Amino acid sequence: MREQGLGVQVNYKHIFTQAIDRLHSEGRYRVFIDILRNKGAFPNARCFHGHNGPKPITVWCSNDYLAMGQHPKVVAAMEEALHDVGAGSGGTRNIGGNTHYHVDLEAELADLHGKEGALLFTSGYVSNEATLSTLAKILPGCIIFSDELNHASMIAGIRNSGCEKRVFRHNDVDHLRELLAAEDPDAPKLIAFESVYSMDGDIAPIAEICDLADEYNALTYLDEVHAVGMYGARGGGISERDEVAHRLTIIEGTLGKAFGVMGGYIAADQMIVDVIRSYAPGFIFTTSLSPVLVAGVLASVRHLKQSSEERDGQQASAATLKRMMAEAGLPVMPSVTHIVPLMVGDPVKAKRISDILLAEYGAYVQPINYPTVPRGTERLRFTPGPAHNEEMMRELVDALVEIWDRLELEFKKAA
Repeated sequence: MREQGLGVQVNYKHIFTQAIDRLHSEGRYRVFIDILRNKGAFPNARCFHGHNGPKPITVWCSNDYLAMGQHPKVVAAMEEALHDVGAGSGGTRNIGGNTHYHVDLEAELADLHGKEGALLFTSGYVSNEATLSTLAKILPGCIIFSDELNHASMIAGIRNSGCEKRVFRHNDVDHLRELLAAEDPDAPKLIAFESVYSMDGDIAPIAEICDLADEYNALTYLDEVHAVGMYGARGGGISERDEVAHRLTIIEGTLGKAFGVMGGYIAADQMIVDVIRSYAPGFIFTTSLSPVLVAGVLASVRHLKQSSEERDGQQASAATLKRMMAEAGLPVMPSVTHIVPLMVGDPVKAKRISDILLAEYGAYVQPINYPTVPRGTERLRFTPGPAHNEEMMRELVDALVEIWDRLELEFKKAA
């Protein structure tokens, strides 16, 4: 009989090393670039990566799509809150962390989407995971129907719910209908999908999916994280633009992209909000967002409800960059949104292009690799904002053409 504690020892370091080595061998090891943005001068920033001291760069891949994180109203609101209430929230929403800023922002977000209530989370990831996992647990026998390109946070929430799931082909309403029709008519059903899919830049057929939800008595859950602030007369997203927000059960969004700060939320009728507030561990046991952050978001949401200048400028910049890339023969992917994806199709080459752009041209864009996108579809994802001017875009496109020549990559023939 072997004595307890003896035998072959597990080489933990070797296992961890192998895991990291796999990423290196596949060209998927992620490097975080060390930068500081220049307040009031975005997209200009300083880069500390790979050299001594800061080097000026232009940021092309920020999710702060409208540069609201730099907006004077947002910065002033955060400074005022900091000096008014201090830095942190003091606890969970139930224990000291429910400030008046939080209450005001939830009311503002509910109004933005035409819903009875809203609920704040510390990130868009948490709002998706916590809401989807909790909803399905509350509904006995629930089946979730999920678009195959849904965010990782949505997939995590569905998985953690422990419920049955059916994955439908991306934006394929006919396939979704087939899956819905095959299930018990009396079973609770939830259709989870996004409005703007950020890696391809395409848009879901929201109204058609709502039609199916009505026909099969299903709830709907729409992730609008890449669309809130960006579309609609008041920044309510694609659902506002297409006048279908009232047909959706739950709208989920982020406060860290177009609104420029941090956090996530859901908007729905008051009963659903109360259920998530009362049952979701990801909400209950998390320290609430700092009131300083909430104050900044509040200023951003209120501004974008009244101003379309930033949205219009961003859309113009995206259209210009797509046109310039296409005219240069670069393999820019078709996109009907503010996302400008440039196909590479190889993780090593995508990383190499990104490295050259940063080191030699001062242009910062991160490669997008598996598992964010399928293998063989690796790309560079550009998000030009209202402050990216034509001179910057011309310099970027000229740099990309030179790198494409240097690495002997294929250009796209003119149609």
